[in-house]
Amino acid sequence: MSSHKYDYLFKILIIGESDVGKQDFLLRFTDYSSDHLKKIGIDFKMKIIDFEGKIIKLQIWDTAGEERFRTITKTYCKGSHGIILMYDVTDKNSFKNIRNWMKHIEANVDKSTKKVLVGHKCDESSRVVTEEEGKKLAEEYNMGFFESSARTNKNVTEVFNYLVKEILMEKGAFNDEEGIKLSYRKNKKNQCSK
Repeated sequence: MSSHKYDYLFKILIIGESDVGKQDFLLRFTDYSSDHLKKIGIDFKMKIIDFEGKIIKLQIWDTAGEERFRTITKTYCKGSHGIILMYDVTDKNSFKNIRNWMKHIEANVDKSTKKVLVGHKCDESSRVVTEEEGKKLAEEYNMGFFESSARTNKNVTEVFNYLVKEILMEKGAFNDEEGIKLSYRKNKKNQCSK
């Protein structure tokens, strides 16, 4: 697959508090070694995927969760096609702050930008946020929901495939005749096995 030929270029952001596992999630998907640019509050990776015969180039931005980087995050929200909102299932505060991130996103992105909520580190035994709580919040904001683990590679690729599919459907470039979406409603493999 040539890195110069692709059908679509999509910008995807990973947003959430610090230490929820955004970097590990990104690295697991892109197979890159760690070379983060934390000092400027952003980490950027590219990956080309073949999705249903369409070659998609993904620009994936891991935005830093620290308050001091929120202005940078605002800049990078512009022009995004998809957003992964991530919290740590072992950190209730990171889950509660999803509402703050949603306010920030709603003020800075186009309404057509696709979003998915991801409860990360679901392989951990010290869970404090239930899967039901995550599902309920995702329903409230009308977005897909997954629980994931970078360590076990649980639902990492599935999250990106879900977003790509939603973006393509928004653009009218993908016809899902059966209306199947890789969300918690129909995705039987969503549960995170310990």
